[in-house]
Amino acid sequence: MTYPNVTLHIAGAWTDGSGSETLPVLNPATGETLGTLAVATRADLDRALAAAERGFAAWRTVSAYERSKVLRRAADLLRARVEDIARLMTLEQGKPLAEARVEILAGADVTDWFAEEGRRAYGRIIPARADGVVQMVLREPIGPVAAFTPWNFPINQAVRKVAAALCAGCSVILKGPEDTPASCAAMIRAFLDAGVPGDVLSLVFGDPAAISGYLIPHPVIAKMSFTGSTPVGKELAALAGRHMKRATMELGGHAPAIVFEDADVDTAVAVLGANKFRNAGQVCVAPTRMLVHEAVYDRFRDGFVAFAEGRKVGDGLDPETTMGPLIHARRLEAMETLCADAVAQGAELRTGGKRIGNRGNFFEPTVLCDVPVTARIMNEEPFGPVALIQRFSDDEAAYAEANRLPYGLAAYAYTRSAARAVAVAARVQSGMVGINHHGLAFPETPFGGVKESGYGSEGGSEALEAYLTTKFVSQASVGG
Repeated sequence: MTYPNVTLHIAGAWTDGSGSETLPVLNPATGETLGTLAVATRADLDRALAAAERGFAAWRTVSAYERSKVLRRAADLLRARVEDIARLMTLEQGKPLAEARVEILAGADVTDWFAEEGRRAYGRIIPARADGVVQMVLREPIGPVAAFTPWNFPINQAVRKVAAALCAGCSVILKGPEDTPASCAAMIRAFLDAGVPGDVLSLVFGDPAAISGYLIPHPVIAKMSFTGSTPVGKELAALAGRHMKRATMELGGHAPAIVFEDADVDTAVAVLGANKFRNAGQVCVAPTRMLVHEAVYDRFRDGFVAFAEGRKVGDGLDPETTMGPLIHARRLEAMETLCADAVAQGAELRTGGKRIGNRGNFFEPTVLCDVPVTARIMNEEPFGPVALIQRFSDDEAAYAEANRLPYGLAAYAYTRSAARAVAVAARVQSGMVGINHHGLAFPETPFGGVKESGYGSEGGSEALEAYLTTKFVSQASVGG
């Protein structure tokens, strides 16, 4: 299949922007232009807003049972189209085809989960204090939603917002990722082909700041959801707050992984290594600071370095590739800058640290050891294939380092001790904690952070709460 020129979807039609501007879409493995992307103007956003208002009025009256059937069909279409969509995703995002397939199939599972969860958004009856009074709690869709999603998971970051909103009865304007638009558009097409009305689901691209600055304050929009960096998230949360809009924020992280002296070191190396270098490290929940007890430090370090050096870096379309390119040339520059700063401050570069070749955005899987806490990479989310391995001698020091940063999205620990596992769960300040495995991001489990990693959940039954309002009705009988 060929890569398409990607358009907007507004009011039931796939359309170019009303202006003449387009953006190029680049292949991060080659640097070549794949195609073009339509850019939404203010007039296009106004049309999307009008459609969302009409769509919400109609979609909210569709029963949860019927909405569920539509979402089920969308999930089936994603599965049926997995090969075509995976190729688009790899071309524009760079991840290996195997990872792209997993993402799409996971997106179908998320859609199935919300299809069923929407049918169970029950209200309740509260016993009244007086005869003849009925006290009802009703759950209603909040209204049109503005959703903003990033490029690293073009389907899975978007589908969590779209499916949750649709199952609750909301309409959605999705601002998709400009770097990876075709796979996101293919997901939207699956929902539309499954029966979501055209007015209910719009897809726009363009200047992120201009689009968010216009949509979030607009009177039509009742809720916003954003996945992205903490600095941008803070600005959008403040904007939503000024207009009393409900917000779900899934922001940055800098995940610690504590490897205690009683850990299964081989398992820790294998699982943490796989999750560190998945998607070239461009994962918000990727383990980054490996905090390793001094008794097992050398063994873990050597094993992790061997794991990193065993990655086959290349074009994601090559079936032998286990790690693809970074998304931008500027991500390469960021990795080089962060690594150089760490080494200048005394860190030991055990492997990697350089770009690969001069074509595409390839960077070596990198391991830095004994990095001073003053180094930028110990304080800024690297969002790339760089692992930091630090040693500790007592558990309190490990907990202190794990909690030192203002982030709290994901954290990990490896131990054979039940007491230590309980302590990790209680002591580590994080929205999600994986102990002895990496069991995060399933559709049925909460997904979200604390501190500057955001608030709200995009998984589990908790995810639906943000798209529903609670209305209390107290009704007394009148007459005989």
